[in-house]
Amino acid sequence: MLQKREKVLLLRTFQGRTLRIVREHYLRPCVPCNSPLCPQPAACRNEGKLLSSDVTHYVIPDWKVVQDYLEILEFPELKGIIFMQTACQAVQHQRGRRQYNKLRNLLKDARHDCILFANEFQQHCYLPRERGESMEKWQTRSIYNAAVWYYHHCQDRMPIVMVTEDEEAIQQYGSETEGVFVISFKNYLDNFWPDLKAAHELYDSILQSRQERENESQESHGKEYPEHLPLEVLEAGIKSGRYIQGILNVNKHRAQIEAFVRLQGASSKDSGLISDILIHGMKARNRSIHGDVVVVELLPKNEWKGRIAALCENDSDDKALGESPSEPMPTGRVVGILQKNWRDYVVTFPSKEEVQSQGKNAQKILVTPWDYRIPKIRISTQQAEALQDFRVVVRIDSWESTSVYPNGHFVRVLGRIGDLEGEIATILVENSISVVPFSEAQMCEMPVNTPENPWKVSPEEEQERKDLRKTHLVFSIDPKGCEDVDDTLSVRTLNNGNLELGVHIADVTHFVAPNSYIDVEARTRATTYYLADRRYDMLPSILSADLCSLLGGVDRYAVSVMWELDETSYEIKKVWYGRTIIQSAYKLFYEAAQELLDGNFSIVDDIPELKDLDEKSRQAKLEELVWAIGKLTDIARHIRAKRDRCGALELEGVEVRVQLDEKKNIHDLIPKQPLEVHETVAECMILANHWVAKKIWENFPHQALLRQHPSPHQEFFSELRECAKAKGFFIDTRSNKTLADSLDNANDPNDPIVNRLLRSMATQAMSNALYFSTGSCAEEEFHHYGLALDKYTHFTSPIRRYSDIVVHRLLMAAISKDKKMEMKENLLSNKDLEELCRHINNRNRAAQHSQKQSTELFQCMYFKDKDPETEERCISDGVIYSIRTNGVLVFIPRFGIKGAAYLKNKDGLVISCGPDSRSEWKPGSLQRFQNKIISTTTAGQSVTFHLFDHVTVRISVQALRCHSDTIRLEIISNKPYMIPNTELFHQSSLLLKSELVKEVTRSMEEAQLAQEVKVNIIQEEYQEYCQTKGQSLYTLLEEIRDLALLDVSSNYRT
Repeated sequence: MLQKREKVLLLRTFQGRTLRIVREHYLRPCVPCNSPLCPQPAACRNEGKLLSSDVTHYVIPDWKVVQDYLEILEFPELKGIIFMQTACQAVQHQRGRRQYNKLRNLLKDARHDCILFANEFQQHCYLPRERGESMEKWQTRSIYNAAVWYYHHCQDRMPIVMVTEDEEAIQQYGSETEGVFVISFKNYLDNFWPDLKAAHELYDSILQSRQERENESQESHGKEYPEHLPLEVLEAGIKSGRYIQGILNVNKHRAQIEAFVRLQGASSKDSGLISDILIHGMKARNRSIHGDVVVVELLPKNEWKGRIAALCENDSDDKALGESPSEPMPTGRVVGILQKNWRDYVVTFPSKEEVQSQGKNAQKILVTPWDYRIPKIRISTQQAEALQDFRVVVRIDSWESTSVYPNGHFVRVLGRIGDLEGEIATILVENSISVVPFSEAQMCEMPVNTPENPWKVSPEEEQERKDLRKTHLVFSIDPKGCEDVDDTLSVRTLNNGNLELGVHIADVTHFVAPNSYIDVEARTRATTYYLADRRYDMLPSILSADLCSLLGGVDRYAVSVMWELDETSYEIKKVWYGRTIIQSAYKLFYEAAQELLDGNFSIVDDIPELKDLDEKSRQAKLEELVWAIGKLTDIARHIRAKRDRCGALELEGVEVRVQLDEKKNIHDLIPKQPLEVHETVAECMILANHWVAKKIWENFPHQALLRQHPSPHQEFFSELRECAKAKGFFIDTRSNKTLADSLDNANDPNDPIVNRLLRSMATQAMSNALYFSTGSCAEEEFHHYGLALDKYTHFTSPIRRYSDIVVHRLLMAAISKDKKMEMKENLLSNKDLEELCRHINNRNRAAQHSQKQSTELFQCMYFKDKDPETEERCISDGVIYSIRTNGVLVFIPRFGIKGAAYLKNKDGLVISCGPDSRSEWKPGSLQRFQNKIISTTTAGQSVTFHLFDHVTVRISVQALRCHSDTIRLEIISNKPYMIPNTELFHQSSLLLKSELVKEVTRSMEEAQLAQEVKVNIIQEEYQEYCQTKGQSLYTLLEEIRDLALLDVSSNYRT
């Protein structure tokens, strides 16, 4: 029986008035306790995660402990933790969404032995707040009362330790109830976990940081920054249009002086602004940090500034060598922060000399974040000297208006500066990527497939699914050596003469139940993360490389889309969606399929499925296969032509194939020739994604997950248009159709790299494609600009993308709805789906950034030990693709590197080229034009660099202690290094990248052996982590054929 109570809330309005709201609050006799000692598990409805049965006591942290020491409670060694609802709500209301989400994720995580107890809905635990009682005292009293009830509920069989920072509570409740102990958190760590050194160090670090903050607030410092406006004033100002809301985006090249606020939500529509708002200088930024949601006040127009167009290495060059800024743009100052998006930051401690220069109080140390965009952080520690050679993780606690820098605390050590594993760990932390092993609970949900207990198709599934094993010729076309096959194709002639085209995708959702442990983990990861020399899988390998891989000759579950096509026009007559059972007949590699398509049948010996057949059977099967590949290619040509007529874009990208030896080591890296079968497979996948998008939207118009690629702003194409104009080409950017046609026509027969660079610039002008919920925007905003489709989604790679798992569930629900059957799938509401889309988009960005950063890490490691003066590989041909006030941006096709080359150095000298074309630095000046830059010495000698000029470049590495190393480019001649030849560039680029990884890996191993450091991780440990480690920078391309690494700055994705 529910008991009704009334809860009084006091809310403040925009006008500052206090509003009294009374809400109904219902109490229940039973709520889930999630304890294995529960005497009535059915009544409590204990479903899902339970506390461990092998603990000696339960721990219940007070609200203040949860707020201040959550990262210690995250230690997996601490088990049997019960988070009370009262404590969780205190975190939600006082520490913000980010901290609250961390707590929610901790509770969901099967690896952590902790649960939530809804004490405020349990009728014996709920305590109304007494008149005059402070909120803090009521929260502690409620948590203690719930702890006592929980102890008695478990029939006094498990002691309970309540940990609190409230000395009065310890005195009052410490000996009140036998079996319920109330002690301080420090006392708990000292007595129960004396050997957990990391927890004690973290406790001391957090406590020291807190005391520093309290001391600071008591001291009468002068204000370094203006106070932030109250929340109600900010909200009223946004509503009236006086203030503008957006996300702060700091320019990493000028982190001290230049940041921009990207308009968000209603602000972008109501303000009438079409560009970002410039925030100039740290004072105007007012303690906001990159990624924060801020509120901005526009400055008067006479105070507006422009962004600086000069090249700049980092914020140490913030004077920009006296260069004048560009056109003034809307400029503002931050008046408040709506949401602090603080995260873990990787930092470096100052060297011994720098510590001494920071003054007498050496316990307070200014550490430098790895990310240029984050300001220095002040932490209190006595370990500065011991940690100065390591990458370290810290967290920011506060940034008071009286402090120049934010205050933080030390969390943990990652690894030694320059060490490969330490630098990879840095990249993961900086992108908030967690790569902990799959838990035992998650692995217990996985099916078994061993020689002793092989997996089989179940009789129930045979009844429910369409069986294609005997009726359809199903086959896959993938890179050579590919093991995770998530898509297969089929085509056949129907009895009525029409054709049937089929796309069959691995049925991952059969094995991953909604809200199961593995589903929660996959949702958290959202994608498979591909780094330069390894990958971190979204799903365990039993699924990704075995039961969900559509290998040849084995039965597999699939989700299929099959179209009936007109036999001559290939127009779609009807479409069928559903779950199927397939057995792939052939596992073809691209080159073999292309040879068959071209009529070269000598490749037959390389197709294992045809090798052992007698001549007659082989000939019959070969004819059947060749017809199928030819027909698929015809259909794909028709589909592509239709999209081309609507304006589909072909943008810059390079694909490669990794050739492996018998031991799965890299043998060779071969550039993928642009084969027609690549396009055949891609078109079939795009078609399936498009039709599934239409299907799920028709059935669930307000809660379908689609993918949109908005039309770019025309002003973003200005550089592309100007660069093309320099070569005599006109780029029409009014629509995707005119852009595609213009790019096709912008070909320089003497230099094919020009077209590649123009396509790359078109890519840069576009925004990312994003996932969204259809209930959150109008139908005209659904379109995909790059693919020229009105509706699009991702359906074809559920092994490595969580978005595809959601789409599969939506499709199954749509099929059930069509059949008027009960829907098994519990679909997400529009609000929940939109939140999930934001999370997936965020994780996709993290995956792209980490992949780019790890590629750059290997590039730097490769060049670091080479002498740029003598090593032949450090000299290369480069192409100028952008002109700046003090230099140019150069693309090096041989290595796929883009970077800045200065024409004016820090000493004010400019580049000069003599009769032999060799460059040297001399006094002089630079004159910049739209398509060229002229360097003139005081002696009157001048040299001109035009857009798309080929120059000879020297490559070296700038080693940085606090940040990632960077590639430096120096123009040593204004003549080409060699005759431009695109094919040669592709070949050398990719082969050298293969050698690059081999050499870096070999040199790292030699260094480790020399130091006798035993860090070789055996294969069994990788299996335990359920992750994959490759031997090469390009192993990852086995899994992601649609990613192009050559232009690592590219952000256009379908």
